[in-house]
Amino acid sequence: MRGMFTCGVIDVLMERGITFDAAAGISAGAVFGCNFKSRQIGRPIRYNKQYCADPRYCSLRSLLTTGDLYGADFCYQELPDALDVFDRAAFRDNPMAFYVGATDIEAGRCVFHRCSDGGAADMAWLRASASMPFMSRPVEIDGKQYLDGGITDAVPFAYMEGLGCRRCVIVLTQPKGYRKRPPRGLRLMRFALRRSPRLAAAMATRHEMYNRQMEEIDRREGEGIALVIRPPEALRIGHTEKRPQELERVYRIGRAETERRLGEITRFLGDGRPGAIGNTTSRGTP
Repeated sequence: MRGMFTCGVIDVLMERGITFDAAAGISAGAVFGCNFKSRQIGRPIRYNKQYCADPRYCSLRSLLTTGDLYGADFCYQELPDALDVFDRAAFRDNPMAFYVGATDIEAGRCVFHRCSDGGAADMAWLRASASMPFMSRPVEIDGKQYLDGGITDAVPFAYMEGLGCRRCVIVLTQPKGYRKRPPRGLRLMRFALRRSPRLAAAMATRHEMYNRQMEEIDRREGEGIALVIRPPEALRIGHTEKRPQELERVYRIGRAETERRLGEITRFLGDGRPGAIGNTTSRGTP
């Protein structure tokens, strides 16, 4: 639920008419970030506040009965199809490319999918990207099984650079200087994942991958080739926060930080002239 910070960021960007040629999301960044392409200001904070305490949305009961802490049918069908409708037409018609990353369990690497219309195939990739190990069932797509993209690619800036991005705006949900520690219970984890050795290896070294990425992001930020929006301090919110006021608090931090830096963001993005695919460009004036 640190992703509520991201929701605050993208809502301010949308309100100010700032958009991009391409965007990519991993895990919560994917399932909340897709609303940037559908141009639905306020949708993710709204439905999270409304359903955060609903056992169909996220609960131990859901984990025990379905194998998913976050109920797959409720989150990826009932909610976007009926309860707080995901605007698939707007998603499809927005020319901004949107990519999500999920971890190929057999290969132990992140695979990216370009979402096209917000339909069933895209929803499967979004679900896969946010399916936490041991808290979710693997998601099968075209005969392969996937889990959370953050296992193998926490922040997909390198992928976007590979598409031609020259100016990346990177949204993080941890403060500057945060680094991950080695995971606990390695023996138990390796035993539980003994049939998926490459996934186990990726999870065992995830902290190293993450920390390398943070060093690279800091370097890019220092060189002026990336702009990083991050919380000023630790958000102090859990993965399964049930209090709407806490979700709102973190969302407001994201809004405030983005509003504070609007001038810097628009200067970084330049004058809005389209560039190569993946370039971040401003198409509105705050």
